[in-house]
Amino acid sequence: MTITFIGHGYVGLVTASLFADLGNKVWVIGHTKEKIENLKKGIIPIYEPGLAEIVQRNIKAKRLLFTLDYKEAIPESKIVFIAVGTPPKENGDADLSIVFDVAEKIARNLDRYAVIATKSTVPVGTYRKIKGIIEREKPKTADFDVASIPEFLREGQAISDTLHPDRIVIGTESQKAQDLLVELHKPIDGTYVLTNIETAEVIKYASNAFLATKISFANAIAHFSELTKADGLLVLKGIGLDKRIGSEFLSPGAGFGGSCFPKDVKALVAMAHEYGYDFDLLRTVEKINKNAILNIVDKAKRLLGGNVQNKKIGILGLAFKPNTDDMRDAPSIAIINKLLENKANIKAYDPVAVKNARKILKNVEFANDPYTVAKGSDILIVLTEWNEFRQLDLQKIRNLMKKPLILDGRNIYDPELLREMGFTYEGVGR
Repeated sequence: MTITFIGHGYVGLVTASLFADLGNKVWVIGHTKEKIENLKKGIIPIYEPGLAEIVQRNIKAKRLLFTLDYKEAIPESKIVFIAVGTPPKENGDADLSIVFDVAEKIARNLDRYAVIATKSTVPVGTYRKIKGIIEREKPKTADFDVASIPEFLREGQAISDTLHPDRIVIGTESQKAQDLLVELHKPIDGTYVLTNIETAEVIKYASNAFLATKISFANAIAHFSELTKADGLLVLKGIGLDKRIGSEFLSPGAGFGGSCFPKDVKALVAMAHEYGYDFDLLRTVEKINKNAILNIVDKAKRLLGGNVQNKKIGILGLAFKPNTDDMRDAPSIAIINKLLENKANIKAYDPVAVKNARKILKNVEFANDPYTVAKGSDILIVLTEWNEFRQLDLQKIRNLMKKPLILDGRNIYDPELLREMGFTYEGVGR
């Protein structure tokens, strides 16, 4: 089958590459000449384990093709996926300007039947606007249906999540479109949820909002446990073993970030408001997450005697999660900027995210390894749970530091072991 993806970010590039790997001819349309030229050479703009090899293999096989020209890709495609960004506006609403722009370009280049499916996370009812744009702009000879196929991939595990999803949600009002989309997804193992478009759109937001809620609940329990001298990690383990609850995403830490949870929670609050519902629960989820991030700064101040001014603070981890270079809404940004406001000196390291971090964080010294960060530091703060940090020579770290203080924002270390080694250690909820 010939299909097209508009957009080559995490969702577009990963999904397009894997559908090509399954034997389809896949076009990827971008809007930046430099990025498209790099992609044609197999140079990808994101870090995702294993993705570069898949892209290069399918370019060589001529199944994966990159272009700036809609005329080159759209006419021969049976399915066109919209996978462009929908960043939040100041009020929390999703910015759909790019979605509507590409919908116009798709419409003008249709010449036969095609399914236009949104992979982008869009508010409920967006499909009606997309449908109206296409009906207005398409040639009279062209026919189409619209659909919503939300994605649930996790950065760092995107390949596995795409090939082995928990569910494949297909929302459409057309049996013809549904049959075509099911056919495309046949090689992928997952439980099908076949529904209307509104339901598919809500499933995406509801999933991310619920996971964000679990994280904020874990952080709230962790904070309460610290106040009561309880072991927050054991509390969360105890409730997570209940099969009705489950242990995933019940991990306290420095808060959640990334391209999905903060944006989608805000968008769902904004959508609910439009329908006359005040989503107080999710407002509290946002508040708890903000507090979890700022609590790291408060702990650093306390461990350093109440003041971080002129203190040398080492940061281990910048990306919002391991196995990605994504800095979007990463907790490290708010934490580092707050420390800088308090006149701290920051030295930071991340295995892959430094290039992106340089564009965002100013007045920060970036190091090439964790040991350079540790040298002369008054405290080390762990903000991303990279496996590299679990394997550090901690005795060497201790000897390099000015003061042996570790603030473990992701609870990756054994507190007793570090204390035996002479560190002053603090985690989250411990």
